[in-house]
Amino acid sequence: METDRKFIRPSGKWTDIFPIAVILSVLLLLAGSTVSLLLDYFVIPVEQIAMMLLGDGDAAQFLLQYFEFYGIWIVFLLVILIFRSNRPMWKAFSLNGHGNNAFAIAAGILLGFGMNGFCVLMSCLMGDIKLSYSGFVPLPFFLFLFSVLIQSGAEEIVDRCYLYQKLRRRYRPPAVAVLVNSLIFMALHGMNPGLTWTGLLQVFLIGLLFSLIVYYWDSLWTAIWAHTTWNFSQSIVFGLPNSGIVSKYSVFRLDAASARDGLFYSTGFGVEGSIGASLIIGAAVAIVLVFAFKTKRGEYCDHWKEAEE
Repeated sequence: METDRKFIRPSGKWTDIFPIAVILSVLLLLAGSTVSLLLDYFVIPVEQIAMMLLGDGDAAQFLLQYFEFYGIWIVFLLVILIFRSNRPMWKAFSLNGHGNNAFAIAAGILLGFGMNGFCVLMSCLMGDIKLSYSGFVPLPFFLFLFSVLIQSGAEEIVDRCYLYQKLRRRYRPPAVAVLVNSLIFMALHGMNPGLTWTGLLQVFLIGLLFSLIVYYWDSLWTAIWAHTTWNFSQSIVFGLPNSGIVSKYSVFRLDAASARDGLFYSTGFGVEGSIGASLIIGAAVAIVLVFAFKTKRGEYCDHWKEAEE
C-alpha cells in the first residue's frame, strides 16, 4: 500500500490510468478527424478554398493533409472547457510568463530548423542528395507553414499536453509521462510509408526530446514550433520526404534519381530515417539531461500539485 502511494497520486482519475489515457488520446485524434470531415462537408469548403488559393490540385490535396488536423485543436479545447478536471491543462497549453511565450517560439524554430538543416547540409556535402532551387512563392509558402503548424501542433497537444498531463496527474514518477507519451508518439507513426527501424527510433527520440522540454521548461510552445519547423523545413523548404511523404510544393527540389542512402539521409524516409539524424537528436536529448543534472533542474511546473494537496 505504501508503495502504491509512492507511485500513484491521489489527484489522479481512473481515466488517467495508462491504457485508458492512451485510448482516450487515440479517441481524441479520431474525434478530431471526424470533426474536420463534418465541418469540411457541411460548413467550410476547404478543398475549394485550397484549390482557389494554390491553383493546383495536387498541391491543394497535399496542403489539406496537414490542415485537416484542425479538428483535433477544436476537440482538445472542448475537452478542456467541458470537463472541469482537465482545466489545469489550459495552463500548460496557453500563453504564460515562462515556457509559452515569444522566446519559446524562437527557441523552437531554431531547434527544429537547426537540427533538420544541419542534417540536410551534411547530406549535400557528402553527395547523398542534390537540391536545386525551385522558387519562393509567398502565398503557398505561408499557407503550408500555417497548415504544418496545425498538423504538428495537433500531434503535440495530443501527446505532450493531453496524454502527458493525464499521466502526470496519475503517476508520481515523471518518467512515466515522459516515456509513455514518447512511445505512443512513436507507435502513432508506425504506419508511415517508408518507415525503417532507424526512423522509428528517431521518432521516439524526437518525442523524448520534446517531452523533456515540456518537463524541464513547461514549454509546449517550444515543442510545437520545433516539431513544425522540423517538418516544414524538410518537406516544404528542402523538398525531402517527411515521414516518407514528398510535398507537391517546395522551395528546393530534390533530384530523387541521384539520391542515395547515407549517414544523414534515407531515400525512403528522408533525414528522419538516417543514423546521423538519430545521433543529432540523441545528442540534443543528452545535452538537455546533462544540463538538468549539472544545474540540478527539476520539473518546472507541476500543474496538478494544487489538486493533489
